[in-house]
Amino acid sequence: MKRLLFLLLLIVLPLFAAASTIMKLEIKGAIGPASSNYLKEGMAAAVRQNAQMILIELDTPGGLSTSMREMIQEITNSTLPVIIYVSPKGARAASAGTYLLYASHVAAMAPGTNLGAATPVSLMPTPKITDSNTSSPSALEKKAINDAMAYIKSLAELNERNITWALEAVEEAKSISAKDALRYGVIDLMAEDTNELLRKLEGRNVTVSGKSITLRTEGAVIQTFEADWKTRFLSIITNPNIAYILLLIAIYGIFFELMNPGGIFPGVIGMISGVIALYALNMIPFNYAGLLLIILGIAFMVAEVFIAGFGILGIGGVVAFAFGSLLLFDAQTLGSGVSIPLIIAFSLVSLGFFIFVLRFLLRSRSAKIVTGIDEMVGATAEVLESTKKGYRVRCHSEIWHATSDSVLKVGQNVRVESLSGLILHVNPIKE
Repeated sequence: MKRLLFLLLLIVLPLFAAASTIMKLEIKGAIGPASSNYLKEGMAAAVRQNAQMILIELDTPGGLSTSMREMIQEITNSTLPVIIYVSPKGARAASAGTYLLYASHVAAMAPGTNLGAATPVSLMPTPKITDSNTSSPSALEKKAINDAMAYIKSLAELNERNITWALEAVEEAKSISAKDALRYGVIDLMAEDTNELLRKLEGRNVTVSGKSITLRTEGAVIQTFEADWKTRFLSIITNPNIAYILLLIAIYGIFFELMNPGGIFPGVIGMISGVIALYALNMIPFNYAGLLLIILGIAFMVAEVFIAGFGILGIGGVVAFAFGSLLLFDAQTLGSGVSIPLIIAFSLVSLGFFIFVLRFLLRSRSAKIVTGIDEMVGATAEVLESTKKGYRVRCHSEIWHATSDSVLKVGQNVRVESLSGLILHVNPIKE
């Protein structure tokens, strides 16, 4: 009877056991600080919720090597199996994505995807022409490439993947399709979708931190990890287009505050945008020459307002502004750069504003005053009568008391030289 009850418990208990959890992370777009922070928080959440494994859906053109290395450290030191799945169809794991795929415990791809071109742009050799008319990289470039090759080789050895192709992907920037990657042992699985991937992972043994773990994915619950507001905010401001816009808002806001002290609003917006822009520039690499060209371009356009340069300063300012915007961020290093239409739009708007709008404002400031006390100075008046204290004159259809250093006659036209209270000081108008 006891044996019968024991066998019954073995059969019934699994039916009441809670389904295992799979923590799913989605990494789309360029690899950067936001991606690294998202992965770190997602893996911590998976540990807290006692998830069985971590599934990362990847689609990236590459990104920053510093963020990539931080993510690889998280993956290789994870206590949970990390499966990276390049999905959906048409996705890619280029550049930094190839390193991440090699670092994963299980590498999978959907049909129609690709990986490779694993030489980071910052490590790409620049041809040097020698006396024998052959090109060769410099010593610094060789050092960087060798470091990248050693790094991806160590990842390939760690997870028993194709070392030869990994080295070619770094040294020669080769790419490969998902089908060929499976055939050459670059990846472990191909799957049409997530459901097929989970079916193929069922019962698979993986080694994590020196321990063999059997994956049980049948009936598992997939929980998608959503980034918190800090990670989303970091993702937004580290976008090159957003960082570029914030930088220009900061420059313009501070400039307008200096042009019109006391405006407050431009200065406040400029300072806030400046702080956020500086934080973004601290997180992503930028070119100092590009930043200086942008500032120089704005300075030239401002100078065009004050100096009659026949448009040369304005044109030079637009050219410097546009080139600086192009050089500010490396599109290949970050995965994306500042949008060309955005650069053209800001260049033309800046030119139009500084040369036309600002010039109009300055002219309006120097225009003659037509109302108020200051307008009286220089006005013409007519002497009405002479009194013991001076004269009475008509100015702008009003009767005023007036004094003069000269002897005036009734009916004589005079010019107002100054105003003291309600008494005008006038002098005869010379013929």
